Amino acid sequence: MARMHSRARGKSGSTRPFRTVPPEWVEYSPEEVEDLVIKLAKKGLSPSMIGIVLRDQYGIPSVKLITKKSITKILEENNLGLKIPEDLMNLIKKAVNINKHMKAHKHDMTAKRGMQLTESKIRRLAKYYIREGKLPKNWKFDIEKAKLLVR
Repeated sequence: MARMHSRARGKSGSTRPFRTVPPEWVEYSPEEVEDLVIKLAKKGLSPSMIGIVLRDQYGIPSVKLITKKSITKILEENNLGLKIPEDLMNLIKKAVNINKHMKAHKHDMTAKRGMQLTESKIRRLAKYYIREGKLPKNWKFDIEKAKLLVR
């Protein structure tokens, strides 16, 4: 499948092996994994960083295989969920950085195009999250509010 805005195909990335049961060498029970996820979330880590820490430091290849729930589901059950989904927040941070660059370099048209594409992705993703009920119905992207949000 092609990229969203570039028509480039790119190389395929690596994929995890297909599994339906956790590997037998994993020493953690589902309750212990949930406790680790909660502990790492209270330290301020995002769901993707929690997954990386669990993989690299604790040897847990997949939280979902062990607990039958995703990291975000575990966080939502314990009232530690994010107000804005992580992928949308990363796009907002990117838009704020591009805007900051454009303030310093007013004639950078490539940055202007990048900002248009990023805002388009934000609007498309926000429309999905509003439809799914993860964002309020009246949520709108505004760069000035985004600057405050990113801080």
